[in-house]
Amino acid sequence: MEEKFTLKALYNEAFITTLGNAIAQESTGFDAKAFKQRVLDKDWTQRELKQRMRHVTQTMHATIPGTYPKQIALLYKVAPTIKDGLLGMIFPDFVQQYGLEDYDTSIPALAHFTSYSTSEFAVRPFIREYPKRMMQQMLKWADHENEHIRRLASEGSRPRLPWGGALKAFKADPAPILPILEKLKADEALYVRKSVANNLNDIIKDHPETVLQIAARWLRADHPHTNWIVKHGTRTLLKQGDKRALALFGLDDASKLRITELAFTKDQLQIGEDFRFSFTLHVDSKQQRSIRLEYGVYFVKANGTQSRKVFHLAEKEFQGAQSYTFNRKQHFKNLTTRKHYPGIHRLAIIVNGEELTEREFELKEA
Repeated sequence: MEEKFTLKALYNEAFITTLGNAIAQESTGFDAKAFKQRVLDKDWTQRELKQRMRHVTQTMHATIPGTYPKQIALLYKVAPTIKDGLLGMIFPDFVQQYGLEDYDTSIPALAHFTSYSTSEFAVRPFIREYPKRMMQQMLKWADHENEHIRRLASEGSRPRLPWGGALKAFKADPAPILPILEKLKADEALYVRKSVANNLNDIIKDHPETVLQIAARWLRADHPHTNWIVKHGTRTLLKQGDKRALALFGLDDASKLRITELAFTKDQLQIGEDFRFSFTLHVDSKQQRSIRLEYGVYFVKANGTQSRKVFHLAEKEFQGAQSYTFNRKQHFKNLTTRKHYPGIHRLAIIVNGEELTEREFELKEA
């Protein structure tokens, strides 16, 4: 029976066959048939994504002949044959599991494997075990000609990397990360710039003043790549309406801005439905204004309290002394990331970080 497609279903019989054959081509002492049987054991279908990845890693270690350095030398040759990056994560995972005590073999391997998938998770145990040595290495990687390796320098050192476990030392003091980000602040690769922005956004949750100071200095250089990083790296504070962050982009003043005619297509709806809302923005000034326009929905939580989620509408220069009408749809379908609960909700229109008007509506059980 074929599995319903999920991410874990990428780790399937066809992949295990391909992987086993690729290893067998590089190692005469490797039994691809026995490898496949060992991987696809009685518990295989019950394993989730990360469990399957780890099980494949463990089986490779148990069946590939030779010492750890010899196994890594073989995997260098196999990794380019695995085209899907998510599947290729078995190679850095192999290093993470079996190479922590062999730094000299493992670190070049992580750099090699990251080009075919990502070593961002596997590098973190090495940062914890060898903090000074690893951060010197990451600083060197930040100058590498390969954008995947430059990204590893930033992504691997994020204090709050999802799936990767927090780096508590960097949550307490991000200073070792900052020289890496300085090197990458105008990187030509969007792949790298996204990582730098995410790293700043991690840091800002524990050290907002540090990031705001960096952001102000970087913006003075007025480089388009750097400006993009700063905007995305400060997004948490921007969504919170933090005046210091908004001021960096001239968005801290909501005076002479008004919202009128906030209207919903319906004031009552059921979970799973949607509605449209509209409003009018008035710019009561003859000068052109930089305006960040958002809306916040105060969702009812399981305990009956409300929690606001902010959604972006627009950010641009608006001509003064004019009015602009906006119309948007809001869904209330249950998602894996959000479950809806019945009760009185609110929708607020946010202009330059300030809620200028709001209106209630009722969400009912389907």
